Order: sequence, then structure tokens, then C-alpha cells
Amino acid sequence: MPAVVRGGRRRGATGGQARRGGGPRKIPAVPGQVSAVGRLDLSPRAVGAAFAAGAVLVVTVFLVTGGAARIAAATTSAVDGAMVAAGFGLKRVYIEGASAEAEPAIQQALQLSAGEPITRIDLEAVRQQAESVGWVESARVVRLLPDTLIVDVREHDRLAVWQDGRRAWVVDASGEIIPGADARRHPDLPLVVGVGAAEAAPEILPLVRQRPRLASRLEALIRVDERRWDLRLKDGSTILLPASDEEAALIQLDAMDQRERLLDLGFSRVDLRTPDAVALRAGGAA
Repeated sequence: MPAVVRGGRRRGATGGQARRGGGPRKIPAVPGQVSAVGRLDLSPRAVGAAFAAGAVLVVTVFLVTGGAARIAAATTSAVDGAMVAAGFGLKRVYIEGASAEAEPAIQQALQLSAGEPITRIDLEAVRQQAESVGWVESARVVRLLPDTLIVDVREHDRLAVWQDGRRAWVVDASGEIIPGADARRHPDLPLVVGVGAAEAAPEILPLVRQRPRLASRLEALIRVDERRWDLRLKDGSTILLPASDEEAALIQLDAMDQRERLLDLGFSRVDLRTPDAVALRAGGAA
């Protein structure tokens, strides 16, 4: 009768003698180690390494195929939709401090869309967009929850209209051209004419404004040889100012006007280029 294997021990008919013959002996496995070639290593260390390698492979494939970007975009879209549904979508944009001439250009420069989530609007970008308009010197942007944006702008001061040849521009308080400003829409501004007139206007115009009788009669300030000014009055007369110390010459003109009402007499020419002396040329009325 063949031997019966139970529990790993063989028992023969002769009472416990070891089997004789050519059959292979079984070597018991050592716990935690590979017991024979061809068997899987299921030790904790091996399982952990295999799991880590698989995770790296999955993450790599996920990133290469753009899965992270798609999930981020979907999450952002969902959050934006929830914000708008809750009433935080842009409905109103108020532009404060802008003139009627400048406001359309500012509106066009602001890259805003009705209904976009107000919490995601980049206020610094909006400020830069407003300041890209030639009219605007500076801007401040305020978010007013839940649905309003306020763009408060400060425009360049309009100093004068500068004419050089057949072209004319509006210049600011520093003599710089204001891009986009239409000189034809500012007949109230003083007119400065000639090469270098825009740069020199910020010095002479405040002196003229301090003298209302002179300013009300003024038609244009003409820059001569980029050195000095001729003041052309509305009645056709001309006041010649020196190349330096224009204020002293205007003070002298003030004194004569107060005593003699000089500006009302219709002189065709008043020459103030020589200190302490005034040369007059009579006009028709004089």
C-alpha cells in the first residue's frame, strides 16, 4: 500500500523508518524569504516597492496626458459657476473722475465681461488697463461685493493747446502731449505756438493766469527762436517779452496798465525786452 502523507510525515508499514529510495527530499521554507526559484516574493518590503512603482507610473501617465490640468480647470469652472449663482458675478462698472471725452476710451481699455466672477478679477491688471489710456495719469480700482467694480481715475491736467505748423495737440501740466486728446474740443485752453512752445508753456502760463486783464485779452503765446515769448492779443497787438525774467517784465506791464490802462489803448506793439524800459508802437486807436 502506498504511504499516506499527513502533516508532512511519512509513515510506512514498518513503524517509522525513513523512506529509502531515490525520491527528492522536501526542504522546508524559511519564513519571510523566497523558498524556491520561481515563487513570488510577498514580503512587506517587496509589496511596498511594487505599490510605489505602480503609483509613480500612474501619476506619470496622468500628468503626461494632461489630466491634472483638466481636473484643475473643471474645479475652477465649478467654483466660478457657484460664485456667479450665489450673486458674485460682475454686473456694474463705475468709472469715476473721467471726463466725457476720456470715458469711452477707458471703457474700451477695460477688458471686463458682465457675469464673470468678481472675486477672480485681477484688480492690478484692471488698473494697468485704465492707465494705458493717454488721458489717465493714475487709477485706483475697488471691488464692491457682491457685483460692482469702481474704477477711479485721475486725468492729466490740460494746460494748453500746442500748435506747430498745421498740427495741434493738447499738452498737460508738464508740457507733454496727451495721447487721444482732440485739440478742437478745447477752445478754452490757451494757445501756444512754435517749436519748443509746449516744453516752455508750464513756466509762462501760470504767470499769465495771475493777471486776469492780460489773460482775458490773450489770443496766443508765440515762441520765438526757442528763447522767448511774444504775447498776441485779440485786438492784434503784440507784447514782446525778454528771454529771461519774464515775471519782472510782466510786473512792469501791470504797473503801466494800472496807471494808464495800457491794454485798453490799442498799441500795436509793447516791447518789454529791455529791463527798466518800455518801447511802444501806436496802433490805429492810439
